[in-house]
Amino acid sequence: MIRIAGTAVFALLIAPLAFGRGKGSLIQHAPAAASRQTNPYDGQQQARRAGAKLYRRECAACHGADARGLGKALPLATPEVREASPGALFWVLRNGSIYRGMPSFSHLPDEQRWQIVTYLKSL
Repeated sequence: MIRIAGTAVFALLIAPLAFGRGKGSLIQHAPAAASRQTNPYDGQQQARRAGAKLYRRECAACHGADARGLGKALPLATPEVREASPGALFWVLRNGSIYRGMPSFSHLPDEQRWQIVTYLKSL
C-alpha cells in the first residue's frame, strides 16, 4: 500500500514536468476556464498601442520586433495566435513554461497583460 501511494505521489509531482515538455503549443494547454476569459480591452486602440509598447519592452528581445520569432522563440504574428482565445493568450503570459524557455509575465499587472493580448490579436 505504501509503495502504491508513493508511486501516486511521484506521478503527481512529475505530471507538471511532463506537461511542460509536452507537444503542442502552450496555447493548446490553456485550461478551458482560462480560455473562456474575455479581454476587457478588446478592440480598444489605446490598449493596442499600450500593448505594442509593452511588447517591445517585454517580448521583442525573444520574439522579434516584428513578432516573427528569433532563435528558438516562436513567431507570434501567426494565425494560431490571432485565432487563439484572448483568455488562452493571457494564461500563457501569466504562466509561461520553464521547459520551453517562455518566462512567466506574472510580474505585470493584469491590465498590462491584457494590453499585450490586445496587441497580439492585432498582428
